[in-house]
Amino acid sequence: MNEHVVRNLDGKVAVISGAGQGVGQGIALALASEGARVAVLGRTAAKLEATCELLRARGAEAEPFVLDVRDTERIPGAVEAVAERFGGIDILVNNAYTGSYGPLLSLTDAQFRKGFESGPFAAFAFMNAAHPYLKRNGGVIVNLVTSAMVRWDLGTYGAYAAAKTALRTLTRAAANEWGRDGIRVNAIAPHAVSPAYAKWQDAHPQEAAEFCASIPLGYVGDCEQDIGRAVVMLCGPDARYLTGATVPLDGGQANFD
Repeated sequence: MNEHVVRNLDGKVAVISGAGQGVGQGIALALASEGARVAVLGRTAAKLEATCELLRARGAEAEPFVLDVRDTERIPGAVEAVAERFGGIDILVNNAYTGSYGPLLSLTDAQFRKGFESGPFAAFAFMNAAHPYLKRNGGVIVNLVTSAMVRWDLGTYGAYAAAKTALRTLTRAAANEWGRDGIRVNAIAPHAVSPAYAKWQDAHPQEAAEFCASIPLGYVGDCEQDIGRAVVMLCGPDARYLTGATVPLDGGQANFD
């Protein structure tokens, strides 16, 4: 006799930015595997549709929404469109990020602002627009930050770390203000084999090997199994008392103390 297995996220609606590839796609796959219905957001329609096909192959409901998160004026409309399509929003994952790297003196004002526009500014717009929907049933927000925030050597990572530190503080502030609304807000700081990481690894194999050697668990995380599954936990009932936290998903490399 086959009994219906109730999954932790059955019927929940998840909005994931930057879900066309890499970590965003891995999170989408993990959430879908637990029954979530997924709005797949990103800049490239073909990549979004490819992710949706993967999700549908697992029996999940998925829909692509083309959006550049730096265009923050369009975010409220995109959130409303998702809510209309799926009937609400339960989970918001702010993953998309487009920033600049390099020594501070090498960056223009526009390059420095880029990371803030796609990071904390976009997340702020998404969070505010999604708040009424998340409040209805006690929703969850997960913001992606980075262990670069706590690097002892911030050379070339200054703009990136600054934008992500702002997002980490925004996470804590929203957790504090919105807890009474039943909304939990956490951040994760992942290491994962994204397309960008894979490209860097191929171009700098020795440096990549040294990087892996500095991770206590000995490897860079898988986008779905190591990062996505952790997000499943954060969005489910097992983490119902966790909010305002930054969870390192980096194999033990960084020290967030």
